[in-house]
Amino acid sequence: MNALFARHALLPEGWQGDVLIEWDARGNLTRVEPRARPPIGVARADYVVPGMVNLHSHAFQRALGGLTEKAGDGPDSFWTWRELMYRFAQHITPEQVEAIAAQLFSECLRHGYTALCEFHYIQRDPAGAMYARPAEMAERVAAAGQQSGIGLTVLPVLYSHSGFGDQPLKPEQKRFQTDVDTVLRIVEALAPLRNGQLEVGAAPHSLRAAGIKQIQELIAALPKERPLHIHIAEQQGEVQQSLDFSGRRPVEYLFDQLAVDARWCLVHATHLNEAEVAQLATSGAVAGLCPSTEANLGDGLFPLADYLAQGGRWGIGSDSHVSQSPVEELRWLEYGQRLIHQRRNVAATPARRDVALNLWQDALLGGAQAAGRPVGALVQGRRADLLVLDAAHPNLDGVLDADVLGRLVFCGNDNLVRDVLAGGRWVVQGGRHMAQEAIGRRYRQALQQLREG
Repeated sequence: MNALFARHALLPEGWQGDVLIEWDARGNLTRVEPRARPPIGVARADYVVPGMVNLHSHAFQRALGGLTEKAGDGPDSFWTWRELMYRFAQHITPEQVEAIAAQLFSECLRHGYTALCEFHYIQRDPAGAMYARPAEMAERVAAAGQQSGIGLTVLPVLYSHSGFGDQPLKPEQKRFQTDVDTVLRIVEALAPLRNGQLEVGAAPHSLRAAGIKQIQELIAALPKERPLHIHIAEQQGEVQQSLDFSGRRPVEYLFDQLAVDARWCLVHATHLNEAEVAQLATSGAVAGLCPSTEANLGDGLFPLADYLAQGGRWGIGSDSHVSQSPVEELRWLEYGQRLIHQRRNVAATPARRDVALNLWQDALLGGAQAAGRPVGALVQGRRADLLVLDAAHPNLDGVLDADVLGRLVFCGNDNLVRDVLAGGRWVVQGGRHMAQEAIGRRYRQALQQLREG
């Protein structure tokens, strides 16, 4: 029987004691219900929570982690980091992309992500030519997802310009170049892979890299249920560029030109004024927040308190993968707000006082919406994604249900995820990924090849 009996399970309505969880061969939940005692032969677990959704990833950047932390001759920023990233991206091969992505996905699973949205923009070979198979690189990412067991939403990126006003791409951006037809060809090539494991959407890279008419054309051609993601207002420099070009700030400009709704995820959206906060919060779109990367790049802090007060939807992503832990993203999301507001427990309201519970549940809702897939909750019909926490760890020993997530998010740095079920398959047990050694070996080979190249 594909089943687990949880002494304590986190359901959408909160903690529930003694819950029987069953799933079918396709990896979907078929039963989540209270049960007085476990059926004979069914495995038991003390604390079970739904797996987290990672709504923003550039998998190849995992190989850059820790290598860009040396100061340059002048002030360092996102823009100087981007030049280093471009140089790295010039040399990476399809085989290396697959190896790096598999390593990343296995790490994400071990830390509690069970689904991930890949914002995928390396499409061409090092000379700038399309591969014989236009979806070669995207298919490599999908293959890495299969190897690891993580649920994927692949988002081929529309990337045509180097700046506002349709500025031509720079030579170092040649591997990213796509137009609407190219993106749609990749989407079509991935269509046979769509199943419980894989969804396919699309992503205009940014208002800098994709013109409004292009975005409108892409939206019109993409099936209406598919998700759309876009980088926006990540940096003050981008805001100024938008003002110089259009007279409007990026989010304001996007909303003026397009009908932004619940299928959209606006990634970063760091620099918003009050009107833009209200526009985003009331649109039904998701704000895609990546605190560890935004801190690493010196982006700034999202106006979370104002956004939450207006009922805005949000989720978390690991972006450049300086961290692969949802706990770290949630912790620093809250801590950043505490620092800027100089008060505690920012992600709380009079009706919802448990900060860790709010963070986990809200990130699940926003992440599932951004993924465009039935994930992110222990509910019948959703994908069977769950985490078994290590009840023997001192942080959880004898803890009350009401304190479990507080301990998980805000206490110590040990990984409390013991076992991970993803798509109805146990992919992590005892803290180890099922293919950890083989995936790690291929990853090390890829890094050695990149160093020698």
